[in-house]
Amino acid sequence: MPIDGLIILDSTGTPIIQSNFRSSPPSHPLLHIEALNTALQLASSGSRRPGDVDPVLFVQSHEPSACCHIQEGDVRILCPVTGDDDPLIAFAFIRTFVDILKDYFGPAISATVLQDNFDIIYQLLEETLDSSGYPLTTSLNLLKDIVLPPSLFSKFLAAAGASSPAAIGGSGVGGMGSGGAAGGGAFNSPIPWRKAGLRYNNNEIYFDMVEELRAIVNKNGVPVSTNVWGRVDVNCRLSGTPDLTLTFTNPKVLDDCSFHSCVRLQRFAKSKELSFVPPDGRFVLFEYRYVPPTSVVGASPTGGKDNVPVPLALKTKIDLADEGGTLDLTLVSKLTTRPLENVRLELYLGEGSGSVNCVASRAGFGGGGHGHSNVPGDASSTWAWDHKRRVLRWEMPSMPASSSWTLRGSWASSTAPARPARVITATYTINTFTYSSLAVDQLRLGPGENYKPYKGVRGRGDGKVEWRW
Repeated sequence: MPIDGLIILDSTGTPIIQSNFRSSPPSHPLLHIEALNTALQLASSGSRRPGDVDPVLFVQSHEPSACCHIQEGDVRILCPVTGDDDPLIAFAFIRTFVDILKDYFGPAISATVLQDNFDIIYQLLEETLDSSGYPLTTSLNLLKDIVLPPSLFSKFLAAAGASSPAAIGGSGVGGMGSGGAAGGGAFNSPIPWRKAGLRYNNNEIYFDMVEELRAIVNKNGVPVSTNVWGRVDVNCRLSGTPDLTLTFTNPKVLDDCSFHSCVRLQRFAKSKELSFVPPDGRFVLFEYRYVPPTSVVGASPTGGKDNVPVPLALKTKIDLADEGGTLDLTLVSKLTTRPLENVRLELYLGEGSGSVNCVASRAGFGGGGHGHSNVPGDASSTWAWDHKRRVLRWEMPSMPASSSWTLRGSWASSTAPARPARVITATYTINTFTYSSLAVDQLRLGPGENYKPYKGVRGRGDGKVEWRW
């Protein structure tokens, strides 16, 4: 199922770069750009926010089409699809291309970065999407042999008129492992996702198990929906062609798994073991959904199958008036042994809101002025008002176990009556923790390599909870 092409816009809606479009008139990409800019303009001028614009917009071009778009940093990436093509294909390609950009240019993607590396991005577009609209080469190991990542050496060669280090001789930068020994390149390897001849002084592999809880809690504090999605991120620095076998202590908690192409699926279906030859560097080994056992169901008053205990409790008291409103929020940690990190709550106060004045404090301590609450230790609470987004933000870098925090304040509204959002969104992180208690049992190295790799494993639990009030 092909897609039409890819367009990258800056914060003003001006195109930065776009790929070639397959069998479509020149006006086709312009119509999609205009449709998105119009939708964003209408959302900004009305009661809606730019984030409320539908991710898929209908566009009437030479034939009915859809404009699929996402926001990444201060740029917006568009991917038009025509006819009966599935928009999910477009979103999957956009996410893959964003991951490629982050690997090449760092985690912060901005219009300035894209404009400074226009030639590299254009080469990436040509290699990742063919002229017929089908994704082509998306493996980072293959791409880095074709399109060199930006570096001072490559910029010097470009200024001197040389094409690439590979053209001068040898495999160049694209064939060098981090250990310092040259590899044969991914195209010279029988395994497409791994280069041949890699050598490292220290053979290490790290596994990061990241799980995210997405929950909806009603105004009575009862979870309506809870889902945990997880992934295993790997950073591989192993020499040669290692054949690994990874086993877990409780693989029954895994459901709806999506594996990297290096995993042998029949082996996992038979014995629940992961057998694979890993790519070099960073990659996602597999993604999954956590299904709690029946013994955990009683933790939720609803008794639903997919309910997972939410580690936070929020009590809200919000009174509305014609000219504004008052709020009294109390946030309590349900954890007893570990803190919550990077806790953030956001409440959209509505169009015309302003003059926000709040006091944040911790139970047993006095509140601080000027948007801060100073308490002993590293625990502190801050609030801020985002005038552009009309969002009240309440943040705690570290929330100790079983602690309670309050935010009291008021705001004014130029539009009567005041109409804030009926949802408070909370995000947080729990380090060295996973909801599923998934743990690595053993990592075995198959025959062919005579070293013993160092294995590092850590977990992290993220959360995004929507509280209705």
